[in-house]
Amino acid sequence: MHGAYRADTFPTHRMGDLRYRVGRVFPFGATIQDGGVNFSVYSKEATGCTLVLYHYGQTEPFVEIPFPDSFRIGDVYTMLVYGLNIETVEYGYRFDGPWEPHKGYRFDDSRVVLDPYAKSISGRSVWGRRDSGDSDFVHRGQIIPEDYDWQGDTPLDPIKNDLIIYELHVRSFTKHASSGVHYPGTYAGLTEKIPYLKELGVNCVELMPVFEFDEFENSREVNGNRLLNYWGYSTVGFFAPKAGYAATAPFGMEADELRNMIRLLHRSGIAVVLDVVFNHTAEGNEQGPTISFRGIDNRTYYLLTQEGYYYNFSGCGNTMNCNNAVVRSMIRDCLRYWVSNYHVDGFRFDLASILTRGENGEPLVAPPLLESLARDPVLGRTMLIAEAWDAGGLYQVGSFPSWHRWSEWNGKYRDCVRRFMKGEGQAAPELLQRISGSPDLYEGRGPLSSINFITCHDGFTLHDLVSYNWKHNKANGEDNRDGSNDNLSWNCGQEGKTDNREVLDLRFRQMKNFLTVLLMSRGVPMLLSGDEFANTQYGNNNAYCQDNEVSWLDWSMLEENRDLFEYVKKLIAFRKKHPVLSARQYDFGHNGTGYPELSFHGLTPWGHDWNMNTLTVACLWAEDHKKYGTKRDAFLYLAVNAHWEDHEFRLPVIPDGFQWQTEAVSSPYGRMTETGVYVPARSVMLLLGEKHRKHASNAQS
Repeated sequence: MHGAYRADTFPTHRMGDLRYRVGRVFPFGATIQDGGVNFSVYSKEATGCTLVLYHYGQTEPFVEIPFPDSFRIGDVYTMLVYGLNIETVEYGYRFDGPWEPHKGYRFDDSRVVLDPYAKSISGRSVWGRRDSGDSDFVHRGQIIPEDYDWQGDTPLDPIKNDLIIYELHVRSFTKHASSGVHYPGTYAGLTEKIPYLKELGVNCVELMPVFEFDEFENSREVNGNRLLNYWGYSTVGFFAPKAGYAATAPFGMEADELRNMIRLLHRSGIAVVLDVVFNHTAEGNEQGPTISFRGIDNRTYYLLTQEGYYYNFSGCGNTMNCNNAVVRSMIRDCLRYWVSNYHVDGFRFDLASILTRGENGEPLVAPPLLESLARDPVLGRTMLIAEAWDAGGLYQVGSFPSWHRWSEWNGKYRDCVRRFMKGEGQAAPELLQRISGSPDLYEGRGPLSSINFITCHDGFTLHDLVSYNWKHNKANGEDNRDGSNDNLSWNCGQEGKTDNREVLDLRFRQMKNFLTVLLMSRGVPMLLSGDEFANTQYGNNNAYCQDNEVSWLDWSMLEENRDLFEYVKKLIAFRKKHPVLSARQYDFGHNGTGYPELSFHGLTPWGHDWNMNTLTVACLWAEDHKKYGTKRDAFLYLAVNAHWEDHEFRLPVIPDGFQWQTEAVSSPYGRMTETGVYVPARSVMLLLGEKHRKHASNAQS
């Protein structure tokens, strides 16, 4: 004998030149193992399944292999096929079964459907090009080796209390000619911008969807412009990266290009969070296409009415049955795969309240999916961030089931700060809660449960928030009906573009005001890419279909608005230097400084009424060097004047030897006075109180 052989690796069947045998149930998908490719796919209600194999780019398959009955183990069809060239083969499945839509059965063996676990998907390898022409089926699975050299990299295990998140769209970030990168609109292009991200000071990027989607979904022409499914909130495959975002995708290298980007971001200390969409898929409602789940096991994967129609809590035609045992296992497998095979550091879950719904659409008190993710060992150090609402009217900000693991996009923070800054004094009592880290919402969980933001991809940019009273979405071809009507925006006196210097100065002051409050609030701050240099979408608050200058960041604005960029950069550095701003626990009591750790003031010290309707608010943080591991005690004072009149704030007395100095001011006319600080109308001032230089020899260490 020349060696031992495993009996379960010998082929038992043949079709033409291909040999095959019963495969292994796990893992699902197409996996290279035992000298062949193992195919494994689940369907509870199908009566039969056929593996369909294509040569790359060919319309017709070169072979179709029905799964023998003996290759079905439980509800899993599995087959190990030898002799495949993984670089040139594509695959899909046909499923036999009843076509009874009124009962939820939608099997059609004339259609080839996509493997839900496909790690690479063909058909859209170049952005905006139809690789498969007008073929009825463009999404096929491809087989990739998991052999990327990570060079020692691991997920960053980010500690949430010092994160500054930066939300971006991979294509928009570098597609504009002004970006100056070699491969605009790609993972590689983003990689070239890592030095910029480091200079700004952000240490976490949140990527809008990078799972495979079809940009041609619902594409149309409007006034000569081609509109696409640009944002990608309509997933085709949950395990495959968006190939059209990779410069190397035509060579089958999109997975490695994305991994390379993540590895280099990690090398620069920047974590990666993916925006994931498990609430619905690209298959839509009853009139939508059959791509994958619908043709494999419709009643398992979707929430259906008794008549076989799709519940639509997503606003996109269908709703995934996320708390079904099979579906939640698929979601967990997916997240584990991205953490282990792509070193992703966290996930933001789109319309996450859908993940709390049961099979009849009812909200569950303890959703099995959310608990399983919160307690999963592989995801144990992974950020889990919920967009805690859905399109069906469920709003769970502050009450999202968390198991002390889930954080939330704090929509109440966004709305409150917007109201206050535009001049609504009745928002002041709530503003104090929001700056404090929203203890009224997260008292039992801690301030890091709150992801604070003023703007995100969905809505106005920061520039547009202070430049438009109304949305301007006519270019979307929906007669301006799409997008939110409730933006809590204010144009500072003139709608849209203007040369009025007074209006422009006020707009930039307001942008600085928003950013200062955001970066001085407890919780985890999130910035929208481009806000740091006043990027505009020209009043479009729903640019989901705009693959053009509306969505692309114009990097020439960075130089034009360098002052704003430097202001944000300084605020981020200040926040990092003072850990009292990113405390993990609520603490309003006195600390080692002899002062309350966080206190609120008005125009006079210590006199603020938490129930007061006012537009002048001041905050004082007392940073205890022993508690936070800093070199010395420090006092941070923020004066916010959202009033249309100038005001002087009297400063609270701080210990002998400490002296106030100005750190940031949004108006050039703000200044310190003999008794306090003069804060012009609609502006903020940030002060730092530290020991004066002459006392340095006695400074705490």
